[in-house]
Amino acid sequence: MRYLLELSYDGTNYQGWQVQPNGLTVQEVLNNAISVITRQTIETIGCGRTDTGVHARQYFAHFDTEQELPNNFIRSLNGILPYDIAVYDCQLVSSEFNSRFDAVSRTYEYQIIFQKDPFLNKFAVRWHTDLNIEAMNKACNAILGVKDFACFSKVNTDVKHFDCNLMAARWYYRENILIFEVTANRFLRNMVRAMVGTLTMVGEGKIDQEKFLEIVESRDRRNAGTSVPAHGLYLVSVEY
Repeated sequence: MRYLLELSYDGTNYQGWQVQPNGLTVQEVLNNAISVITRQTIETIGCGRTDTGVHARQYFAHFDTEQELPNNFIRSLNGILPYDIAVYDCQLVSSEFNSRFDAVSRTYEYQIIFQKDPFLNKFAVRWHTDLNIEAMNKACNAILGVKDFACFSKVNTDVKHFDCNLMAARWYYRENILIFEVTANRFLRNMVRAMVGTLTMVGEGKIDQEKFLEIVESRDRRNAGTSVPAHGLYLVSVEY
């Protein structure tokens, strides 16, 4: 039987989602907790990778087990999991369902604040210069038709291609937090953080929209901006 979990996590204490040889990950902790309840070795498959320090407000993972789960499974699982990982739902799904490959879109948010805030210190990045939101949004609109995002990809990655269907990208304020929201069918490693690092160069007036497009079309990571810190990034929704 195959089950689908919906969960969220604070990525501060983890080396990302995927199991790593030298660092604690969300997947490892989740696998171990489910294994305790089912009394068998469980390997979860997540809807995608998140890097070290990145958070997820909505995340999905599936796993297979030979037994029917107890009615109190979610409560028991949350009782074992640490405070920074929470499971909200568990559904029986088709054995053909795949939480990674069946996802049609993913949406990320990046949070920026301009004033010191002890309650957002770990979950948003403080920016020390003004940003021209109108200019950054014009740059976002200019790349909606672009397919190849190699310029924003981590180098030496194992992907076969750098094509992404970018469905939406915008900057807006939610109360006192500046949000960059971006939706695509898939994301490359480090892509959102590199996009933010380059778009903020537009917002600071360091490059114009034409130069921004030149960087994207160059397909060269060396031309793009510095990757912004991971703790401001969230996976916020996944659509199937």
